[in-house]
Amino acid sequence: MKEEEIKKLVKEGYGKVASKKHSCCDPESVHSQKNDFTEKISKKIGYTDKDMSSVPEESNLGLGCGNPIALASLEEGDIVLDLGSGAGFDCFLAANKVGRTGKVIGVDMTPEMVEKAQGNAKKGNYHNVEFRLGEIEKLPVEDNSVDVIISNCVVNLSPDKKKVFEESFRVLKPGGSLMVSDIVLLKDLPDSIKNSSHAYINCIAGAVQKNEYIGAIKEAGFSEVKIIDEVSLPFESMGNDPGAKAIIEDLNIPVEKLEGIVNAVVSIKAYGKKVSS
Repeated sequence: MKEEEIKKLVKEGYGKVASKKHSCCDPESVHSQKNDFTEKISKKIGYTDKDMSSVPEESNLGLGCGNPIALASLEEGDIVLDLGSGAGFDCFLAANKVGRTGKVIGVDMTPEMVEKAQGNAKKGNYHNVEFRLGEIEKLPVEDNSVDVIISNCVVNLSPDKKKVFEESFRVLKPGGSLMVSDIVLLKDLPDSIKNSSHAYINCIAGAVQKNEYIGAIKEAGFSEVKIIDEVSLPFESMGNDPGAKAIIEDLNIPVEKLEGIVNAVVSIKAYGKKVSS
C-alpha cells in the first residue's frame, strides 16, 4: 500500500473506533458502552485497576500493546508528549504524575480521536493536558520543548518510522527521553498479511523487524537506545481476540499456519535519550 493509502486507512479505522461505531479490536463489531474485553487487554499489557479508575472511563479504548507510563520515570513539572494519543488514556495517566506544574501534549491525526480526547479532558477536569491534530511524522510541536515522549502501539502504523523518530528527537529537550511501547517482528510476515487492511488496523501489517525499529531510533540521533522489555503474544489468546478473528476470517488463514505468524510478533518497550541539541 502507498503512504497516502495507509494514512487514509488508519484515519478511517480509528475514526470509527472513536465514534464507538466499532470496537477497538474489531472494526466490524459493535462497541459496547463498557467493554470487558478492553479491561482484560489493559490488565494484560501492564495497567492496573487503579490506573483505569483514575482517568475518564471512555479514554481507554484498549488500543495499546504496553504501558509506557510505567517505565517513563515521569516527574512533577515535566512536559510530556504522547505520539498518537487516541482518546487520551496515557495522557491522563501522565498528567496525574507531572501535576499542575507539568503539561501533557497529545498529538493524533484522527479528528474524531482529538475531539473525543478533548471531551474526556473536560469531563475529567484536566487543565494540564492539550490535544493537537497532527501527524507524528510532522509534529505540531516546537523544537527542544519536551522532556519526555511516550507512545503506545502507534509508530508501527506510520509508513515512515524513521521520520517519526527524527521528529521526536527534534522536539525533545537535550537530556530528554523517549519511551515507546510497540509491536515489532522477529521475522517477515506473508505478503497476504502485509497487504491486509484488518492486519494494518490491528498493528501487525505495518510492523517492521525489531532490529530495523531499534536502528531507526539510533539513526535519528538517540543515545542509550535499548529494549527495556519484550513480550511474546500468547497464541492461546488469539481465539478470544476479535481483531485476530477478523484477520483470520479476512485472509482465511489455516490454523496450522496461525501459530507461526503469532510467534513472529512481539511487543517491546524501547528507550532512547537525547544527549545533544
